[in-house]
Amino acid sequence: MASGRQGSKQMEQAGGAAAVAEPTAVAKPRSRARMMRQYDLVERVRSYNPNTDEDLLNRAYVYAMMAHGEQTRASGDPYFSHPLEVAAILTNLKLDDATIVAALLHDTIEDTEATRTEIDTMFGPEIGALVEGLTKLKRLELVSREAKQAENLRKLLLAIADDVRVLLIKLADRLHNMRTLEFVPPASRQRIAEETLDIYAPLAGRMGMQEMREELEDLSFRSLDPEAFTVVMQRLDALAERNRNLIGEIESQLSANLARHGITAEVTGRRKRPFSIWTKMERKSVGFEQLSDIYGFRVVLDNVEACYRALGVVHTTWPMVPGRFKDYISTPKQNDYRSLHTTVIGPGQQRVELQFRTREMNQIAEYGIAAHAFYKDGVGSPTELLNRESNAFAWLRHTIEMLSESSNPEEFLEHTKLELFHDQVFCFTPKGKLIALPRKANVVDFAYAVHTDVGNSAVGCKINGKFAPLSSELQNGDEVEVLTSPVQSAPPAAWESLAVTGKARAAIRRATRVAMRDQYAGLGRRIVERLFARAKIEYADDKLKGALPRLARASVEDVMASVGRGEMKASDVARAMYPDYKEERIARFGGKKDVPDKVIGKAPETGKVSSVIPIGGLHSGLPVKFAPNGGAVPGDRIVGIVTPGEGITIYPIQSPDLKEFEEEPERWLDVKWDIDETTPQRFPARLFVQNVNEPGSLAQIAGVIAEHDGNIDNINMSRRSPDFTELTIDLEVYDLKHLSAIIAQLRAKDVVAHVERVNG
Repeated sequence: MASGRQGSKQMEQAGGAAAVAEPTAVAKPRSRARMMRQYDLVERVRSYNPNTDEDLLNRAYVYAMMAHGEQTRASGDPYFSHPLEVAAILTNLKLDDATIVAALLHDTIEDTEATRTEIDTMFGPEIGALVEGLTKLKRLELVSREAKQAENLRKLLLAIADDVRVLLIKLADRLHNMRTLEFVPPASRQRIAEETLDIYAPLAGRMGMQEMREELEDLSFRSLDPEAFTVVMQRLDALAERNRNLIGEIESQLSANLARHGITAEVTGRRKRPFSIWTKMERKSVGFEQLSDIYGFRVVLDNVEACYRALGVVHTTWPMVPGRFKDYISTPKQNDYRSLHTTVIGPGQQRVELQFRTREMNQIAEYGIAAHAFYKDGVGSPTELLNRESNAFAWLRHTIEMLSESSNPEEFLEHTKLELFHDQVFCFTPKGKLIALPRKANVVDFAYAVHTDVGNSAVGCKINGKFAPLSSELQNGDEVEVLTSPVQSAPPAAWESLAVTGKARAAIRRATRVAMRDQYAGLGRRIVERLFARAKIEYADDKLKGALPRLARASVEDVMASVGRGEMKASDVARAMYPDYKEERIARFGGKKDVPDKVIGKAPETGKVSSVIPIGGLHSGLPVKFAPNGGAVPGDRIVGIVTPGEGITIYPIQSPDLKEFEEEPERWLDVKWDIDETTPQRFPARLFVQNVNEPGSLAQIAGVIAEHDGNIDNINMSRRSPDFTELTIDLEVYDLKHLSAIIAQLRAKDVVAHVERVNG
């Protein structure tokens, strides 16, 4: 903020990275480090870009410094030190002038009197757009922490869609904020560190920026669990003291061995990072002493052929640890990472992890998406260049597409977190197309990765030529053939809990919503047409379209879905179309058996329009369920009761539960059975059985039901006297005739004293 409007903006209101970077009105006059000077910044950029625009950099430096004026950070440092350090981080990534300048200016629109117009005028619209993209990420006032975090991520990814350099600046901004997190209040510190570990560190990893990811993880780890961080560091230091010369010894041995075979290589070793070690200890439930591959070595070579030759030399020198070889050169990771990985038993019986890569691969491994030089051919914007060259950017595009498919920010955050965290498994279609999925992904995830329509219509699969369940977890190298059916247009809702990837979950949820909407719309249409037929007035979609404004709905299908869900009455539709329409209320008689035929689904006379809704079972295309205390089966005289938001509940006319709806005649529907005898299906029924308490009596009762092809869903038992046991049996039968046959056979058993059907 400019001095004229400086205030004490609370950290909690800012959210995300902005929470750390906010200026504070309370000055703490102690500078922690000398700020980088103008010529230092220019020299850093010129070291990798001799054609840099020095005047542009100098003007941006002075402008940002003047704009932030006397503002200070929580540490007491001048506020300008923050954008300057962000720019310095980006020079390490060798980024272009526009990115460096945008980093210097990234807080000016939000925190000073600077405007987008002014920045456009002084530095050009390209830099202005970058600064505004970063500014929009900070203007968030959401209720819940989850919503705030989710909306931060949505805004970030939408800004990236316009220019990926927004991401690079944002990651550098977060990294510097994490480096100075100690000066932030504890409550905000916890939240910021969690968000960094949840979102920004994995996002940096997804972009291939491994060095940045590891530092973000370690800084978050130190803040969130300082005790564990300290313990791990102490153990690492003690190990380093014991093996003081081990890294140097392995480096020299490996370099000399490769040189003897005519291979020139740069060998560097290091120990693993604290957070990496801690997560491995937790994941494998082992102590520090049980970890064997604390040290890792990077072997950088001239070309791909040399990588494989060097690997052969190492494997003939030291024993390889089985199962620890991975070839990411022939099959790169989705973030463009390429290397050969192996683990060997090196000097002193110490396990050593080795990575073999070319210089270009090393650049990408260290800098990720930023390693795709923006100066390579001068053709196209940086985003366009990445679009051509980067697989990591392809993942970003896919993630951005999901924005339009998620119904709320929290759902999107859940999906994106899932995809950020998982390691990958690579599978193939029968035609050889490579599909990358998270670890533990199954065939459902694979089907949706191929195409949404394939996932929605999947009914089975073959893995490596053998039939397997859709829930089968996939392994590297599996060939997967998804079997589809045109009959299935929507997946079972239960698949959502089965799926691992965000894309699959979002698609299943979307298809389920569409299917439910279609069911409610179908039910609503039948209810409306039934009322119009009974009232002997004409119904037509075209006529309803003219009445949509009066019903406050956008389309005919929206009206029908609202009626089906019980949000709107069919009589409201009739009045909207025919203002003179008057509803005739029909008396209902609840559980009495003299309910009029038109209520219980008597077939209409031939040639007349039917006002009766046909019921074909649970899979009839309508939102149908059966009475909770006893169900209904074909052959029963039935009544339909509409429950808002739940659809139709089918009751047999003798059910005493119908008395509850005597005062709500508008909820009653005329329904009838419409069963396809060529595809039999089962329906719920309930029996009450009183049996003699003797060994084997339950087995005899279950045997009768099984012999007559009934299916037992549930049995409840209670003892009212020493001689008899009472059973309540929920079972499934085809129709009333089938149920009556089972009851008759049960009554014929000596162990059965009494049996009757239960309705409510």
